[in-house]
This record gives sequence, structure tokens and C-alpha cells, in this order.
Amino acid sequence: MNDIENRLVECFSAVFPNLSREQMTALDRDSTEAWDSIAGVTLVSILQQELQVDIDLTDLEHLSSFRAVFAYVAEPIGSGSAQVNQRAD
Repeated sequence: MNDIENRLVECFSAVFPNLSREQMTALDRDSTEAWDSIAGVTLVSILQQELQVDIDLTDLEHLSSFRAVFAYVAEPIGSGSAQVNQRAD
């Protein structure tokens, strides 16, 4: 896993603490009862704080899986149109 993916797992773990890392990376809103609207907004808040990235709430409906969130966050970094601050852990 790369750094962004590891950081996403940490963020998702804060919202879905009872899931394993493998379950986390396969997580999908449609098949996860705990992923309701409150969990979605909480996740966006955590992602914005931890990754220091702005997420438009109108995009929330498209962020329906771990992979979709990863693509949303990672794509702007590669294209240079947005920036996620990297931590020096």
C-alpha cells in the first residue's frame, strides 16, 4: 500500500473501527449498513482534516467506496490540480 492508501485506512478506521484492513479497502456504502449519511459526513470531515484536502459535499454521493475515495483523493495529486499535504511520519 502507498502512503495515501495507508492514511485513508486510518481515516476509515476512525469511522468504521470494527473492520479489518482488508475489509476497509473493500468497503462499499451499498453493502455496509454502518455507512449511513452521518458516517459519510464524518468520513469527509476526517479526510479533510487528516489529508488537508477540500472535499465538496456535492461530491459525497460519488464517494461510495474506499476505492472511489482513493481515486478522488489520489487523482488530483497526480494531475497537479489539487494537493494533499504529506506528513513526515
